[in-house]
Amino acid sequence: MTNTRVIWLSATDPPDAFPPVEQALREPDGLLAAGGDLSTARLLAAYRRGIFPWYEAGQPLLWWSPDPRCVFLPGDFHVARSLARYLRHSNAEVHFNSDFDAVIRACAAPRRYENHTWITAEMYTAYTALHEAGWAHSIEIRDAGELVGGMYGIVIGRAFFGESMFSRQTNASKIALLAVARLMDDGVLGLLDCQLQSPHLTGLGASIIPRSDFTAWLDVLCEPPERFRGWPGAPLRVPDLAG
Repeated sequence: MTNTRVIWLSATDPPDAFPPVEQALREPDGLLAAGGDLSTARLLAAYRRGIFPWYEAGQPLLWWSPDPRCVFLPGDFHVARSLARYLRHSNAEVHFNSDFDAVIRACAAPRRYENHTWITAEMYTAYTALHEAGWAHSIEIRDAGELVGGMYGIVIGRAFFGESMFSRQTNASKIALLAVARLMDDGVLGLLDCQLQSPHLTGLGASIIPRSDFTAWLDVLCEPPERFRGWPGAPLRVPDLAG
């Protein structure tokens, strides 16, 4: 029987008091629960189960687990000839956790094609707390020292849950994705969750997998549920990512 209602959570409920992801609605796809809070413990419990928060100002806190899921697995990322040529001639560098605040603020800024952001003040505070606790991470693309693109997300064990990215220069967000992909190719990370599919991501090689396969991957990659400390110790030269 298809589920037709959303489970409401209280801020006093245990952090892991989410219903099974199989109970998520089909329309809108993946809506599972509402309410609760954005505490570090609840966010970690959610991501570990394949659930993420996504809502706009004025809406209640909404929790999602869409089916299917858009991910990059090791070997997925496709470097087109034009991108490889761009990488080889780039002077940019990839930095890790050098300025989380600047990255999340850039991701929260309104885009040309929309005048609002889902990264509310509450989301900003929650993910900053996750970063300070060692769970949220940022990737910065710098050209001549200037921040020109990047992304941020959560890492539990060897699973990277991408949250948002931005570009101020051609291909900058692609470079951030590629940097994570290279870590997967090296066996350091095992999966990059992109949450929702898009032509942009599938054009780069992202896989569209059933939610059941995704949560099975998490059962492996998030155990033990440790903080990730596998980032390179120094910035990476973008030409070295070309392969």
